[in-house]
Amino acid sequence: MRKLLTSTILLALALVAKAEVKMPKIFGDNMVLQQQTDCNLWGTADAGKQVKVRTSWDGRTYKAQVDAQGKWRVAVRTPQAGGPYDITLTDGKTLTLHDVLIGEVWICSGQSNMEMPMKGFTSQPVEGTANELMTCKDDLLRLFTVKRNARLHPVDDVEGGWSKAQSESVRDFSAAAYYFGKSLRKSLGVPVGLVLTAWGGSALEAWLCAEWMKPEWMARFPHLHSPLTQEDVDKSKQRCPTALYNGQLHPIIGYTMRGVIWYQGEDNCKRYMYYTDQMEALVGGWRKEWKQGNFPFYYCQIAPYEYDRITKNTISQLLREKQMETEKRIDNCRMAVLMDIGLEYGIHPRKKAEVGNRLALLALKGTYGMKGLPDYATYKAVTMQGDTAVVTFDHCWAGIYFENGPESDNFEIAGEDKVFHKAKAWISRNKVFVKSDEVKKPVAVRYAWRNWAKGDLFHDGLSVSSFRTDRWEVVAP
Repeated sequence: MRKLLTSTILLALALVAKAEVKMPKIFGDNMVLQQQTDCNLWGTADAGKQVKVRTSWDGRTYKAQVDAQGKWRVAVRTPQAGGPYDITLTDGKTLTLHDVLIGEVWICSGQSNMEMPMKGFTSQPVEGTANELMTCKDDLLRLFTVKRNARLHPVDDVEGGWSKAQSESVRDFSAAAYYFGKSLRKSLGVPVGLVLTAWGGSALEAWLCAEWMKPEWMARFPHLHSPLTQEDVDKSKQRCPTALYNGQLHPIIGYTMRGVIWYQGEDNCKRYMYYTDQMEALVGGWRKEWKQGNFPFYYCQIAPYEYDRITKNTISQLLREKQMETEKRIDNCRMAVLMDIGLEYGIHPRKKAEVGNRLALLALKGTYGMKGLPDYATYKAVTMQGDTAVVTFDHCWAGIYFENGPESDNFEIAGEDKVFHKAKAWISRNKVFVKSDEVKKPVAVRYAWRNWAKGDLFHDGLSVSSFRTDRWEVVAP
């Protein structure tokens, strides 16, 4: 009799637990919803039931029918930025989300330079952390970190929770993303929510859905099986194609947001030849699944560093070149150049405030329409005037300049023999003139065309990317 009673009680408790309306962890207290749009909410409940959702900002109640799989979904209309508000959900049992803000939401993704927290990595600090942590309290800046999770198949939830920006939470949050959000907060004056989903050392391929992967991309991972197995995921983790899409992106796809910031590429240096195509697949795929049109996608070019210290015969400038091509090919996609903040012996630049601010600059100008902001000058063309090459640029209305004086030693020049020599470079009439006594008839110019180079060519306070005027085969030294 006692066993029967115990079983009955356990069954009743199970039924009650099942009856509760639930939501993925991306929805919770302290979250930020995108302003002035239809925001998606979803979760689980008993099949066949109706979930009622009440939003306190307008007192409106929405109804969602639970399908046969126990899933429900509804879109709620959000007002202008403000809060805090509550969202109350019920299917017989009640769930209330407290302290919900309405503002601007951004997804922040990539590998270690996006993941790198304000506290830094071991023996790799973030510049200015101590001072920032003393003053970083901002209740209107909210942070969510998706826990690392490599999976063979797509999952529906993540581990994580929303927190307000204060020293304890900011210390463990992405420095680049934090400074991006801080800049938006200051410039826009509205609540900002940042969702960080990143993993150090992750390959771009790990963030792609299986259906977007091409055979030639998979062929670059000869140590993996085809189709992928759990053993592949366990061994390669963040470098296993599709694994991070499945575990860290798929669960949050549909969370209504403004756009994405991305800092990744170091792991793909050896596979540079595919990078632009892969970025096109990634951005296009994310946009297709999010169903928010061509939302803005802003990304960082990898910074200079002696990449041979990690992998021999790396030619990272070819990856930077592919990243330059990416913004030309993809609509509403812009790149922040970091040529001036790299470290010769450190792959993680310390100046994460610069990283975040440059991404914010792109967003403020491209997404929010702020006027009077600087722009990145880009290589346009080269012409030859006797023994001198003359390089011109686009988007250089404010005038290009060298950071450290009237000349630069970051330029090289070559003739038809394809042998490059260090050259003298100077600026006149908003053009760069390049010359070497070793080259009488120049045909090609390169700027900062090395793994490690301290970029010194600027326009309006922003570094110009490394570039070359030729398309000759590049051989690792």
